[in-house]
Amino acid sequence: MNLKSLSLQELEAALAPLSPSPTAVRKVFAAVFAHGAQSVEEVASARQVPRRVGDHLRAHAEMPKLAIVERRRADDGFVKYLFDSPLGGRIEAVRIPIFDEKYVICVSSQVGCALACDFCMTGKLGFKRNLQTWEILDQVLQVREEADRPVRGVVFMGMGEPLLNYKETLRAADILRHPAGFSIAGEAITFSTAGHVPAIRRYVREGHPYRLAFSVTSAIAEKRAKVLPIEKTHPLPELIAAIREYSEVRRERAMIAYVAISGFNLGREDAEALKAAFEGIRIKVDLIDVTDPTGKYLPPTPEELSAFRDHLQILKSPVARRYSGGKEIGAACGTLAATQYGGTVMPRPAEAPTSTTP
Repeated sequence: MNLKSLSLQELEAALAPLSPSPTAVRKVFAAVFAHGAQSVEEVASARQVPRRVGDHLRAHAEMPKLAIVERRRADDGFVKYLFDSPLGGRIEAVRIPIFDEKYVICVSSQVGCALACDFCMTGKLGFKRNLQTWEILDQVLQVREEADRPVRGVVFMGMGEPLLNYKETLRAADILRHPAGFSIAGEAITFSTAGHVPAIRRYVREGHPYRLAFSVTSAIAEKRAKVLPIEKTHPLPELIAAIREYSEVRRERAMIAYVAISGFNLGREDAEALKAAFEGIRIKVDLIDVTDPTGKYLPPTPEELSAFRDHLQILKSPVARRYSGGKEIGAACGTLAATQYGGTVMPRPAEAPTSTTP
C-alpha cells in the first residue's frame, strides 16, 4: 500500500477491514500530505492514529521517494530540482517565486513526451513512461519541505503532456486540493495541454475545478503544424470547438498560451487569424517568449512584440506577457530535459521549515 498514491477515499477503502474512525483515516492522510511525514513509522505513530492501524501500516504500507540529484538556482530566483525515480528515468520540477510572498511549483507528469513540439526540449527526449501519482506529489512534497515560503499553486507545465496521463494527474490534483492534503485552491492548479481534444472534452464533462491552459501558438493551421505536430491529429477547428465548450461550461475565459517566435507568428495576419478562430469565445491570451537552446527559434524583439500586442487589440480580450524564468538553468518553458548547467548548485538546507496543518 503506497500511502503517497492514495486519495482519502482510496485510503478509507484500504483501511476498511480495520474499521477505523473517519478521523483516524484523515489523520493518516494528513500525516502523509499536510505534514509531509518522512516515513511510514512517522505516520503510524501520529496522534489519533489507533495502534491497530499503526501496526497495519508498519506491516503493509510504503512511502517511496524520489532522489534529488541536484537543486540549481537561477539569478531570477527560479530553482530547478532534478529527480531520479526508483521506477526509472529523471524528471524535473521548478520552484517559481511569486514576488516575496509564495511559491508556485511546476511539476512533470511524464518521463519525456510523445508530442514532439519542435521548440520543446522535452519533446526531443521522446516518450518514456507516465509518472505515477506518488511521483508527481513527491515533487511537491520535497520542494515544499525545503521552501522558505508557502506553496500556493501547482502548474502541470513541466515534462510531459498531463492530459495523456489523465488518471494519475487528476488524482494528484485532487490530493493537492484536499483540505487535509496540500490544501491548494483548485483555481491555483493549472494543467497545460497542447490540445489533446478527447481528454479536454472528458475533462469538461467531468467538471473538474482546475484550470486548463491551451497551447495554440498559431491560429493558422499550416504554421501550427510546423511546430506542434498534434495539429495533424487534432486540427484547430476540433481544438477550438473543445475550447469553446470549456469556456461556456465553466463560464470563464479560456487561457490561450501563445509561444511568441520571432519572424514566425507575430504578424498582423496572425492576430487576424486568432480573431477569426476565437470569434464569440471568451479568451485571454498569454504571450510566452520562446526559449530554444538549439537556436532554431528565437524570441521576439521588443519591437516585434510591441507591434503584435497592438495587432491583438482587435481581439478585445485580455493579453498578458508571461515571464518564463530560469532560462540559464534550463528551467524556462520548453527547456526541461533533465539537464545540468548554469546558475548555482544549491546544497540541501540544513533544516527545512516544519509544515503546518492547513
